[in-house]
Amino acid sequence: MPDKEREALDRAQAADLGLDPDSYLRSLVTDLAGVLQDVVGLQEASGFISIVGQRIGDEFSQKYRTVFGTDALSRPQVAAALVDLKRRVEGQFYVIEQGDSKIVFGNRACPFGDKVIGRPSMCMMTSNVFGALAARNLGYAKVEIQKAIADGDPECRVVVHLTLSGESDDTPGREYFRTGA
Repeated sequence: MPDKEREALDRAQAADLGLDPDSYLRSLVTDLAGVLQDVVGLQEASGFISIVGQRIGDEFSQKYRTVFGTDALSRPQVAAALVDLKRRVEGQFYVIEQGDSKIVFGNRACPFGDKVIGRPSMCMMTSNVFGALAARNLGYAKVEIQKAIADGDPECRVVVHLTLSGESDDTPGREYFRTGA
């Protein structure tokens, strides 16, 4: 390789660009969500992203049922699985409140980092992963995103309603029902 080409390659390889496979994929996904929002609108972009979230929720529901050695996770196991899943992708979710009718989560860091700001369609990943996993194991879930880093809030607040009730009926959100075996 000629000296100028070697020098250019060495300089490029020595540069700190903050680029690794993980950050590259996060950028790719959030930029894709942004393009979808710009081209087809927030509602349609959220719909596309929700399909991916549903599949991931179903997949990890099975994995956590295997971990816990059960055909259906209990409410505390669902809460633990959701916190653990988000921890593994660098979210900082935690349980604020937990009872028979709902689980309330907080979150200090989005798995997509600051790239999620202005891309609320990405919240469909959380909604669908949480909703699919909770409904698959507990029969029903309605996910309400009360606060979101994507909307500029300092933290997220996500309520997973576990029963059909007056409270869940009166709140905005997406409903999920048990499907499959």
